Amino acid sequence: IEAAHENPQTQVVHGFEQPGSSKIDRDSGELAGIGNNGVSITDHIGSTDFDTLVEFTSPAATVEHIEYCRVNRRQIVIGTTGFSEQDQEKIEQAAQDIAIVLAPNMSVGVNLCLKLLEVAAEVLGDAVDIEVVEAHHRNKVDAPSGTALRMGEVIAAALDRTLADNGVFSRHGQTGVRGEKDIGFATIRAGDIVGEHNVM
Repeated sequence: IEAAHENPQTQVVHGFEQPGSSKIDRDSGELAGIGNNGVSITDHIGSTDFDTLVEFTSPAATVEHIEYCRVNRRQIVIGTTGFSEQDQEKIEQAAQDIAIVLAPNMSVGVNLCLKLLEVAAEVLGDAVDIEVVEAHHRNKVDAPSGTALRMGEVIAAALDRTLADNGVFSRHGQTGVRGEKDIGFATIRAGDIVGEHNVM
């Protein structure tokens, strides 16, 4: 909302939250800290008077919103994480009909990091073990984070691997020797950690 406010080529025309949210009926500009913009938060999409839906919700809600956008021929930018394989397939299918941007992290720094990880993986190849360790606040509901998974996906692709075949998401007890092509993930959920990612 703040970014749209600062860009003369964009305009916020609608905002919505899940039913029961304390933000419903409040002004979206006030919530974003830019002052009143005349766009109140509702509990549903409710109209097609927009060009692009910018969406940060839950996987179940995102799938519904994608279908809404597909039927109504609207673009969608998705920042939601935690999708199942079935959800991913639905996103890929919808992308045949409408423009979709799916990014687990929108920051320039993280996307630069993804490129650097790709280069490092290509240079180092199979000579190193790969582990992704991430930490977030106690209220984050998906694990590993979408950013951590994307890091793993980028590395796997550079090494001609897949997370389906080589991702290791849990270790406990007598696990045996580490697989040579494993890409391990460890998750921390505690306190108010905004988000930390380490690849080693």
